[in-house]
Amino acid sequence: MQNRITSLFHIELPIIQAGMIWASGWRLASAVSNAGGLGMLGAGSMYPEVLQAHIRQYKAASNKPFAVNLPLLYPDIDKHIQIIIEEKVPIVFTSAGNPKTWTALLKSHGITVVHVVSSSKFALKAQEAGCDAVVAEGFEAGGHNGREETTTLVLIPAVAKAVDIPVIAAGGIGTGAQMAAALCLGAEAVQVGSRFVASHEASSHEAFKQAVVQAQEGDTKLMLKTLTPVRLLKNEFYQAVEAAENNAASKEELAALLGRGRAKKGMFEGDMQEGELEIGQVSALIHSIQPAAGIVYELWHDCQRSLQQTAAAFTANLKLS
Repeated sequence: MQNRITSLFHIELPIIQAGMIWASGWRLASAVSNAGGLGMLGAGSMYPEVLQAHIRQYKAASNKPFAVNLPLLYPDIDKHIQIIIEEKVPIVFTSAGNPKTWTALLKSHGITVVHVVSSSKFALKAQEAGCDAVVAEGFEAGGHNGREETTTLVLIPAVAKAVDIPVIAAGGIGTGAQMAAALCLGAEAVQVGSRFVASHEASSHEAFKQAVVQAQEGDTKLMLKTLTPVRLLKNEFYQAVEAAENNAASKEELAALLGRGRAKKGMFEGDMQEGELEIGQVSALIHSIQPAAGIVYELWHDCQRSLQQTAAAFTANLKLS
C-alpha cells in the first residue's frame, strides 16, 4: 500500500509500533520494521547512553527505517537530541510537550518529525511548528493521555479535517477491523501500542504481558489527571491512587505516592501489585502473546479483509435496493 505516510517513512505497510516505555527496545522495533511496518524505540525509559546502545543494536538487526519516540517532558532531553542527531535517526515522534521547541533543529538535520496530539487545536500547533505528520491519540490509549478525553472515533475525523499534513490514528487500535475503521475515518496509518506489548520481542516483563492478555473490559482507568493523566491497569497501586484522589490528595501527595521508578517496577521488573501498569483499553481484546511479525501480518491481513467485506456488503445492499 502506498500513501503519504508510507512514502514519508519509506515503509511497506501503514502500521507503526508505538514507543511504549519499558517495552520498545531494539528487538521489538527491528522485528516490526523487518515485517514492513515502522518500528520505534521508546526513549522515555532510556538514559541517553542506553538509547544510543539500542539505536546501534537496531542498526545491526535491520536496515529498514525506524523511529525514536521522545517525550519532551523528560530530563536530559538535550542529550537525547544530541544522540539522535549523531546517530542519524531518520524519524522522531515527539510527545508531551511543545513541538516548536525541537522540531526546527531536528528537521535541519534531515529528520522527519511527527508529534502526538490529543486535540485538533494541538494538531494545528504541530502543523504550524513544521511537523511532517501528527499522531491523533484518543482517550482509549494506554500510558500518558490527553486531558481532553476525546475518543478515537471522534478525534481522528476532527484532526483529519483540521490539518493538511497526514494523520496517524492511535488509541484503542489492536485489531485489523479497528485499523480499517481508522483508515475510513481519515487516518493514513495507525500507531499500535498495547498489542505490541503482548509480543515475544517486547522488553516488558513476562508477568506484565500475561496481565495484559488476561485483562477484561473495565480493567483500565485514566488516573492522576491532576499530574499527567495516565491509563492504568487496576492493581494495588491503582487502588492506592484511587483512594488518594477520592480523598482530594494534593499534587504533591500524589507525586510522593507515585515516587520514582514505579513504572519500571511494574512493567519491566514484574511487580504486578505495587508497580505502575500502563496499558490501553484494547487490552480487553488481546488474548495471546505473539511474534511481532505475526502481529503486523494479522493487523494488515484482517484490515484488508474487513475493508473488502464491508465494501462487498454495501455493494450487495445497493444491488438489492
